[in-house]
Amino acid sequence: MAYRLESLLQKCASLFHIKQLQAHLTTTGLFQFHPSRTKLLELCALSPVADLPFAAHIFRQIQSPSTNDWNAIVRGLAQSSQPTEAISWYRTMLRRSRKVDALTCSFTLKACARALALSAAMQVHSQIVRFGFEADVLLQTTLLDVYAKTGDLDGARKVFDEMGVRDIASWNALISGLAQGSRPNEAMALFERMKEEGWKPNEVTVLGALSACSQLGAFKQGETIHEYIVDEKLDMNVIVCNAVIDMYAKCGFVDKAFLVFNNMSCRKNIITWNTIIMAFAMNGDGYKALELLDLMALDGVHPDAVSYLAALCACNHAGLVEEGVRLFDSMMKSRVKPNVKHYGSVVDLLGRAGRLKEAYDIINSMPTIPDEVLWQTLLGASKTYGNVEMAEMASGKLVEMGSISCGDYVLLSNIYAAQKRWDDVGRVRKAMKNRDVKKVPGFSYMEVEGKLHKFINGDQSHPNSREIYAKLDEIKFRIKAYGYTAETNIVLHDIGEEDKENALNYHSEKLAVAYGLISTHDGTPIQVIKNLRICMDCHVVIKFISQIYNREIIVRDRARFHRFNEGQCSCRDYW
Repeated sequence: MAYRLESLLQKCASLFHIKQLQAHLTTTGLFQFHPSRTKLLELCALSPVADLPFAAHIFRQIQSPSTNDWNAIVRGLAQSSQPTEAISWYRTMLRRSRKVDALTCSFTLKACARALALSAAMQVHSQIVRFGFEADVLLQTTLLDVYAKTGDLDGARKVFDEMGVRDIASWNALISGLAQGSRPNEAMALFERMKEEGWKPNEVTVLGALSACSQLGAFKQGETIHEYIVDEKLDMNVIVCNAVIDMYAKCGFVDKAFLVFNNMSCRKNIITWNTIIMAFAMNGDGYKALELLDLMALDGVHPDAVSYLAALCACNHAGLVEEGVRLFDSMMKSRVKPNVKHYGSVVDLLGRAGRLKEAYDIINSMPTIPDEVLWQTLLGASKTYGNVEMAEMASGKLVEMGSISCGDYVLLSNIYAAQKRWDDVGRVRKAMKNRDVKKVPGFSYMEVEGKLHKFINGDQSHPNSREIYAKLDEIKFRIKAYGYTAETNIVLHDIGEEDKENALNYHSEKLAVAYGLISTHDGTPIQVIKNLRICMDCHVVIKFISQIYNREIIVRDRARFHRFNEGQCSCRDYW
């Protein structure tokens, strides 16, 4: 009988069949005792024909549910659209003094990860210790993963460090968590430690490491990982290829990204196309990005919202105003409807071209309420073209929306400063203080001989700080002979002119470039990654440096790449 029921359960192809079996077990009196009961629950909760409300209905008919019965429901809910319900069932199980096992904890932790429920995960963690399950490697890996996904990277690191035995999934969870949690230095350090301890990276490992390289602009390390990927034939995986393309693009080597794209042995998917289009967009080659958008369609891959956004960004960064407007118009007529990011890109495109009224009209034509980013974009364009009236209007909208972004206040303050309206500058600064608005510190990274160096505005903590500052003094002297004048009108007015120049002279990207000049051979390109948008003064100074010192200097700021060569920038001063 038991064998026959097992066979029938395996053949269930619909909820109707499941209900027939459940009715049979109930009418024969076998439901409370039959070993197939849990399998029936699992079918209701986990199979392609799952019906969680019906699974819960069956469960409530059980007089003394076993741990496996509870686990079937908790697991089903953890995988559903309502993972918090799994946590509630787990708590009910504890209150009723039912025996929890390692699987119960594992399913509940997965629910915590999906619901980003850190507090609940910490409670489960304490119960794991109390129940004596901490020696279970798979459970510890799940626990590490939930800490990483909920943003508690210190908690994830602590679990990792306390594990007596680790497997590849433990390592991968922490490397990925650190990379995704904006701690790429730690991710790369852990990746190197993993290899030193004899572990062989797999697809998941290299994805985490490539993400870290992308954030840091660590080209040499990324190139080494790419060589490993090719040697181990991990490039048969399209997701890995996409990550390699993205890494090269974000490190400023779009030609290498395109080479990987062209030489892929696996079939390109829409993410592949979107990644390479955005690569050319970030590097200011708008025509190539638009060409790839056309080729994508010819390859049978229909552009999605991301494709259009990448192409609009390409038009934006290359100053292709009419092309961008036409692309947006064609999108409006397509099956892909624009979202707020597409509107934002067009507003930015028009704003950069000085067409502020058109940008403002686009915002007002939106079918949804404009978000803060759109008004910030218009505010930035108003600053570029000195349109105080439009800036005040955009700033007023941001205040209405409750924005406390430092950038909003700084932009408006700079607009007033450029007009020498010092009373208004003071009013903006006072508002910043009253609202406790904090300025985001600028920092930059650069890689020299495989080692990453971090610089903060005005920082003197680098081991070569004395030489760096001496080089900056030399640069300041030499560029003045070429006609450089500091953009001091963007610095606070209540300090002296010399102090204003010093404040500009010690921005993080200038410190990084100076270090590049003293630590690399003549003719070697210098590459810098910056967390904020490069300021106008730094942009001017680095153009001079590229000419005087005959160096190609590549700066990736938060929006795009700037390639400085022979006194010119690839952005053509359009950024």
